[in-house]
Amino acid sequence: MQDDDVPLWELVRTAHVVSRGFHRVFAEAGLTATQFGVLAELVHAERTGTPSPSQAELARTVMLRPQSVGELVTDLVERGLVRRDGPGGRGRRAGLEPTDDGRAALERAWPLVQAFNAPDSTGLTTRQSAELVTMLRTVRDTLGADDG
Repeated sequence: MQDDDVPLWELVRTAHVVSRGFHRVFAEAGLTATQFGVLAELVHAERTGTPSPSQAELARTVMLRPQSVGELVTDLVERGLVRRDGPGGRGRRAGLEPTDDGRAALERAWPLVQAFNAPDSTGLTTRQSAELVTMLRTVRDTLGADDG
């Protein structure tokens, strides 16, 4: 059996390479991948005028356990990248919003993320990149539906 006969195994192998690359990208920006994900979601909510996501919604978006997001948000607050509106805690929704420093961190990271995703970095054409995104979302949505 060849690796190309098992696409999800190929995806796992590729994910390791991509993860190492993103680790370097985010380290250069002074963030982790999950910190980037949370900041990106909060800035997106702010720019679109939608309510900031709850910690449970952030957990689903960045694919973490709710407890891990709580620790992550606490770290972001302590670093001055996110502001919490209210005490939060179990059963109490606290609004989260990026601070100026959080927005600046995201703006530092974004060009690095774009460069890492660029065709000359990935070896894909723009069209192939769009097709890959569509295929990966389909796989994630289909397999993620089992997570309930």
